[in-house]
Amino acid sequence: MAVGEFRLPRYRAPVFDPLSPVAGFVPGSELPSFSPEALAAASLRFREPAFVVRDGAAGPLGLAFGGESRAEAAGARYPVLGRLPAVYPEWLGERAFCEAHGVRFAYVAGEMANGIATPALVMAMARAGMLGFFGAAGLSPARVEAAITELQATLGDDLPWGTNLIHSPAEPDVENAVATLYIQRGVKRVCASAFMSLTPAVVRLAATGLRQDASGRVQRRHHIFAKISRPEVAEAFMSPAPEALLEPLVRAGHLTRDEAALARSVPVATDITVESDSGGHTDNRPLGSLFPVIASLRDRLTQKHGFAEPLRLGAAGGLGTAQAVAAAFGMGAAYVVTGSVNQGALEAGLSPEGKALLAQAGLADVIMAPAADMFEMGVKVQVLRRGTLFGPRALRLYELYRSHDSLEALPQEVRLKLEREVLGCGVEEVWQEVQAFFRQRNPAELDRAAKDPKHRMALVFRWYLGLSSRWAITGEPGRRADYQIWCGPAMGAFNAWVAGSFLEAPENRQVAQIALNLMEGAAAVTRAQQLRSAGLVVSPAAFSPRPRPLG
Repeated sequence: MAVGEFRLPRYRAPVFDPLSPVAGFVPGSELPSFSPEALAAASLRFREPAFVVRDGAAGPLGLAFGGESRAEAAGARYPVLGRLPAVYPEWLGERAFCEAHGVRFAYVAGEMANGIATPALVMAMARAGMLGFFGAAGLSPARVEAAITELQATLGDDLPWGTNLIHSPAEPDVENAVATLYIQRGVKRVCASAFMSLTPAVVRLAATGLRQDASGRVQRRHHIFAKISRPEVAEAFMSPAPEALLEPLVRAGHLTRDEAALARSVPVATDITVESDSGGHTDNRPLGSLFPVIASLRDRLTQKHGFAEPLRLGAAGGLGTAQAVAAAFGMGAAYVVTGSVNQGALEAGLSPEGKALLAQAGLADVIMAPAADMFEMGVKVQVLRRGTLFGPRALRLYELYRSHDSLEALPQEVRLKLEREVLGCGVEEVWQEVQAFFRQRNPAELDRAAKDPKHRMALVFRWYLGLSSRWAITGEPGRRADYQIWCGPAMGAFNAWVAGSFLEAPENRQVAQIALNLMEGAAAVTRAQQLRSAGLVVSPAAFSPRPRPLG
């Protein structure tokens, strides 16, 4: 064979050898299933162990339940060619994740901002044996503390829960204040989201309370879940904290020397959520492309640093169907995280009007729009397009910001149209409200705006971007066309999946029912794939399990 040539090995069809059965099967009260349709129904019995059998010496392959297998295979009516163990939704993902966080299922409801992931939603998840994160982003430290108080009083240390720390480059003092609050209140699980690099706040939170137990293993007081969509950000969280951040924290008295020393030997976070195309802040990466890259990076960093503590990778983004959840686990995800589909849940802090819009969303009914918190950086979020004009209007604001140096530079007709069609009031009226807000929140923003007219324009435009999400939360009747609802394509996929089932009606969308059906369905899809891999001819219906009331 010439250099550069290659030959594929000879293909062999996946056929079991009928002359080498491992046993014989004797049916009980039911006969084995052989037809593709019967096998699709049988795949829903994934909690039961089953036998792969053949109908006679050369018949089709099928699945058998109950009965018994006997060692005497010769002459058996149903030769046994293999045995499939039961599959439980609780077994999907990594058991170490469930043990580390005290959950029954490797499933997380993500931290929908502005309190849309309410304490009630987090509590419902905890009681169902899953993990939920409170949506602290965009809220004042006082509002966040009130939620922590409610969660600690209700769930205590018996049931797991977490909350969010969002990267706030425009307001580092707020980020630091929230991190300090989590340290003071002993919050055990924190999801760090939208970070573009490590900050003193997240490093301090991760390192505070690090200690060694009697066996020398490093124990954590605060478990960081890092939500990432870029390898360079993932590497920062999967590596020890850099000296450039640790030493200043020690000098400032925020970390002890012992805590900093231990932080140099462990990753900043051990649970890394690989976030693909999703609602809110997103890089729109496909999960099938992103996850393997981050997994390879995890393996290299683990070897490089010699971590004793495992780095677990979760999957998020686009997970709105049972098939998608099964695929995420099939790629090796230790846990899955859902977001968009939970905004329509009864426990979510979104208005009924907003939830009704989400229930009508299709796969393509989303659009990228400027982010309020990172407007001047050009960062975008994915939002609902159907039923609201927020997306196009927000994009228009960013175009005006990029093409003009100040509000005064806007042509008169452009300014009037802006006030009439987007802001809903005069620019100066908006500016008065902006000033009142930042006098309390961050007066430095006003000082900067006094010197920089373009920054003043940005603050006025951010007024609309910030309030539009709150209008969707409160159901502001006069602002329905301006609702900003964070949403990814998973919402449309979910609506298509639940069509015709009890979950189609918004009033039935409890967050635990959504979660249990996704996990139950993922287990059914996993069993269907087992059957196909074993050579059985399975109807495609086996890969589309229908939602049903669970609990």
